[in-house]
Amino acid sequence: MKPWLKRSLIATATLIALGVGSATWFVQQRLPQRGGEVAVTGLKAPVTVRYDEAGVPHIQAQNEADLYRTLGWVHAQDRLFQMEMMRRLSRGELAEVLGPKLLPTDKLMRTLTLRDEADKRAAALDSNAPSTQALQAYLDGINAFQDSHPVPLEFALLGIPKRPFTTADTLSVAGYLAYSFASAFRTGPVLTQIRDELGPEYLKAFDLAWVPDGAVAEGERQATAAGLPAATPASPKPAAALLKPADKQTLAALGQLSDSALALAQVPLFEGSNAWVVAGSRSASGKPILAGDPHISFAAPAVWYEAHLQSPGFELYGHFGALNPMALLGMNSQFGWSLTMFQNDDIDLVAETVNPANPKQVMVGGQWVELTERTETIKVKGQAPVTLTLRRSPHGPIISDALTTGREQSRPIAMWWTQLVAPNPAVEAFYQLNRADTLDKARQAVEGIHAPGLNVVWANTQGDIAWWAAAKLPQRPAGVNPAFVLDGSKGEADKPGFHPFSSNPQEENPARGYIVSANHQPAAATPAPGYYNLWDRALRLDRQLRDPTQRWTAATTHALQLDTETTYAQRVLKPLLPRLNELVKAPEEQALLQQLAQWPGRYDMELTAPTLFQQFLYDLAREAMADELGGDSQDGAAPTPFSNLRRTKALDHALPRLAADAHSPWWDKRDTPAKETRDDVLKAAWAATLQHLRATFGKDPAQWTWGRAHTLTHGHPLGQQKPLDKLFNIGPLPVPGGREVPNNYSGPLGPAPWAVAYGPSTRRVIDFAAPHKAQGGNPVGQSGVWPDRHYRDQAEGHARGETRPQWLAEEDVARQTASTLKLVPPR
Repeated sequence: MKPWLKRSLIATATLIALGVGSATWFVQQRLPQRGGEVAVTGLKAPVTVRYDEAGVPHIQAQNEADLYRTLGWVHAQDRLFQMEMMRRLSRGELAEVLGPKLLPTDKLMRTLTLRDEADKRAAALDSNAPSTQALQAYLDGINAFQDSHPVPLEFALLGIPKRPFTTADTLSVAGYLAYSFASAFRTGPVLTQIRDELGPEYLKAFDLAWVPDGAVAEGERQATAAGLPAATPASPKPAAALLKPADKQTLAALGQLSDSALALAQVPLFEGSNAWVVAGSRSASGKPILAGDPHISFAAPAVWYEAHLQSPGFELYGHFGALNPMALLGMNSQFGWSLTMFQNDDIDLVAETVNPANPKQVMVGGQWVELTERTETIKVKGQAPVTLTLRRSPHGPIISDALTTGREQSRPIAMWWTQLVAPNPAVEAFYQLNRADTLDKARQAVEGIHAPGLNVVWANTQGDIAWWAAAKLPQRPAGVNPAFVLDGSKGEADKPGFHPFSSNPQEENPARGYIVSANHQPAAATPAPGYYNLWDRALRLDRQLRDPTQRWTAATTHALQLDTETTYAQRVLKPLLPRLNELVKAPEEQALLQQLAQWPGRYDMELTAPTLFQQFLYDLAREAMADELGGDSQDGAAPTPFSNLRRTKALDHALPRLAADAHSPWWDKRDTPAKETRDDVLKAAWAATLQHLRATFGKDPAQWTWGRAHTLTHGHPLGQQKPLDKLFNIGPLPVPGGREVPNNYSGPLGPAPWAVAYGPSTRRVIDFAAPHKAQGGNPVGQSGVWPDRHYRDQAEGHARGETRPQWLAEEDVARQTASTLKLVPPR
């Protein structure tokens, strides 16, 4: 080798080594510190933080202020980037650090007025209230960590500046979480278009009526009846359609923006949930058993941060969200609770009528009323700032202003939202719920949760079990169905007030000995319109729990959380398989139909039937409905009403009804001169299903297994850019379960393969005979700091359905301590 070449190679190797060494040092400096002693500004006394084998901090403080300040500090060292992303998302500030592709998201968040409302409510907080003081101490702990440590890796890569976290940031994030439950932007516009353009006959497939006895009772009636009940009477077609073509384009774009733009930030979105509790009379231990697995979109890091808090007179093992010191899920030796989404409709979309002589006025209550206006500036990385004009009518913010174009052609669409008009003292409510060891205390705390709508399922060691639907339920004019876009000029959007909390759906110590909540429409005397999930999942859980001979244990409860069976497939296929057997003659295809006929509806990874059914379900919906609703647009394409509809629960409800109705007008294709029948659509959907599965997985149906077709990847914001996906994303992992089964690894209806979008964010089981043996888990890991050892250490186990102990007893915490960190006041 020539001397100059040798010297060059040595120099290059030296530079690479130095670069690798520098990069390693840079990353190591940013890993969480879980041992030693650290001085923290603001502490009044030393605090001990013991970390267990999963990286969960067990915090012992001598006073409440130090307890919450320490929680903020340790939460920040594991999740500061998540906190920053949640703050920026909720306040419409993502484009400043992620660039112009996040500008539509920022515009949407600004138009929702989350930022403005949070600022006002933060200024009005009672600084002497214990809940406010706890929140401020927690934020002080976050800021103390941020001020004393190098910026996280993501901050450095994206150029994110440090700035203090405030109470307004926390309230902005709370507003985003309330918004993330809403389905109105996807569902209301599509149903309105079907009503106005297609007519009542097309609406018969959609179940729009309130069921006073609740969806579980309705599901039992349908399951024992021959066929499906008669379709719900549809709302009559208005004399003149409310929405013009430009309005429909605006609403379709809003639906897609609401659904997809948020995914760019990889911030968890709340989707559904399971929770149930059995009384001591139904358990082997003689004490209540509480189970809960909130369904939230998957991301890295996961939504929950676990921590065990102890100070004089207070103890709680909690699951905490970013920038919130009040546990949203929690338990101790005396009580515990879980949450599901109520799914009540707390957002009305209102089409305003503009004064032809003055575009700044709209018709309200028979007279022209001025719109208010203000402007906000959005910073955009690499580009000039963007000025956004925000308008507001008496009904609420003009949400259509979130779109860059179309305002001149379409009428203003306002948004009435409980979150913006109810007092909603949620910080105080959850502060009290974290301490609610009696039925009366829990009920009183839950009454303070106005938005978002939540089902709180609660139990204690004294044997009480309860469920409350927590929400301010608005009073609406008689005959108004908020599933449609409302006419602001006719009083449809008027709200005389709110119903009292006492009329909300709720139960305390029911005689049946158990309570189940699974996002289904609950039984209630006072109707609560909403976007409820299918009743199949709730019915599956209810049927298992009602067995009077079963004495539940923690193990059998966890097994029910992992159940993968549903009756939904049978409901869809029952009227269709006889016709398909007549239409399909090829032996290989007959064998596939036989698989579907014998399939019990389990979504297990080794089976091929779930893959076949899910693809057929999509093709059936597309072949029947896409021609009326603008075709299907996949990600990145211009939105259509059908592409928004397939992301809603409304379509899930419609498909069994459609399948059973051979005379539905949906079967006829509008773009052909012939009149198609259900048989014609079935043949086309079946052929499309087989063609797609063969092209995607190969010609051998044995290779179409659910585990191959159905996978989970936890995405990180930086993981959207290759090759960073290999570093920051976690997965893909094959997972069982599916849409609306108890083990609800799920996503929108679409073509195979299916990337799971949301599912169990934790699986908790607490037997109150031994709460110190509670089980839980995290979908990825405690830490959001790559490549910390707790960044992804629970991912594979969670995908397999495994849980781990959530240590509560002192002897267990001491025995399981992996390291101890001492936080002390500055000397």
